Amino acid sequence: MNNKNEKTIYASFSTDVIHEGHMNIINEANKYGRLIVGVLSDEACVKFDRFPSLHVDDRVKMFEELAEVSEVVIQEETSYTDILNTIQPNYVIHGDNWAKGPQSVIRQNVIEQLKSWDGQLIEIPYTRSENVKKVDDIAREKLAMPEYRRKRLRQLLELRPTVKAIEVHSGLTGLIAEKTVVERDGELDQFDAMWISSLCDSTAKGKPDIELVDMSSRLDTVNDVMEVTTKPIILDGDTGGLVEHFVYNVRTLERMGVSAVIIEDKTGLKKNSLFGTEVKQTQDSIENFCHKISEGKNALRTDDFMIIARIESLILEQGMEDALERAYAYVEAGADGIMIHSRKEDPGEIFEFCDSFRKTNQTTPIVVVPTSFNSVTEAEFAEHGVNIVIYANQLTRSAFPAMQETATKILECHRAKEVDDNLMSIKDIITLID
Repeated sequence: MNNKNEKTIYASFSTDVIHEGHMNIINEANKYGRLIVGVLSDEACVKFDRFPSLHVDDRVKMFEELAEVSEVVIQEETSYTDILNTIQPNYVIHGDNWAKGPQSVIRQNVIEQLKSWDGQLIEIPYTRSENVKKVDDIAREKLAMPEYRRKRLRQLLELRPTVKAIEVHSGLTGLIAEKTVVERDGELDQFDAMWISSLCDSTAKGKPDIELVDMSSRLDTVNDVMEVTTKPIILDGDTGGLVEHFVYNVRTLERMGVSAVIIEDKTGLKKNSLFGTEVKQTQDSIENFCHKISEGKNALRTDDFMIIARIESLILEQGMEDALERAYAYVEAGADGIMIHSRKEDPGEIFEFCDSFRKTNQTTPIVVVPTSFNSVTEAEFAEHGVNIVIYANQLTRSAFPAMQETATKILECHRAKEVDDNLMSIKDIITLID
């Protein structure tokens, strides 16, 4: 509890750099009493805003060095609930930029909580200046640099119970993945990573998903996404192609700042896995695929880039024993993760594989793509040892019916008024891009 003769004021920060906007809050806070600064933990930063470029200990030290700050604590969650119950400050101070959007729920919770001990929320105008914008832009550009972005997937695996990635196939969809934030149960959350799939990349170009779009074209998509985002990228590498080509492509992806490539253990003309045994698909031998993995690993120049092996045994009805045998062999060959896939709605065989694999291997990341078994929650996957969940095609599949419906309605009505209520405003699109 607070000393009755000394009022306290609490301010929370997620920043890696202290600029004039932060100092405005700090200086204003000092007018009301002793300032306690809360520094968001690394995991909370990931959920709230962006991946921190400084470790939480360094960010704590940054605020401890300010004479205006009396005490620094770590705020473990984006929600203020626990930290406010512990400190019970007389005041909480914040910029007025959280009155709308996902943060508005957190703001309201703070107001209600402060009422319990007659506390008060103080809001000051958010600082908008060229200097603040420049500092923010530099911080974001740093996160986008290859040497920082490339290692971020491995860092997220240490921070998050489940890393969730969503499919992107353009700069615009990359911005959606980058900027979509929601509030749930008093906490903020967002996607951790982006998945660039050959299916969606090909579909966006109007081409069939048979590896017709060459790697040069696919790298153009990667570049488009990288130019406007900061989140780590996982690339769908199909079969990886010839070993000689795979080695070259791995070096290129690593140099660009991609975090991981996933390759599947099939050979021949690429066919989408969800067709299963309905179309002719040939699984590579364990020996050949292990050779491809090991050659790719030997080509790398850093420890950041991940090569993840995708096992098609369950898709091709080769059985659980075959899937597990391949998983152990691929890890032995150097695979940094195992993706297990199924086209069944029942997740039973996925859970069986994960549980069996985890009995002998507790560390290698497991990846799933719940396109068919989409009723399973991320928390349920985590209970079975899954580390990465990829929503592999949902943005593409939602965009097509919406665009088709809009085109149809315009043709039917010979004007655009009837579709306007379902469209995003040009202003909102420009705001998203800016």
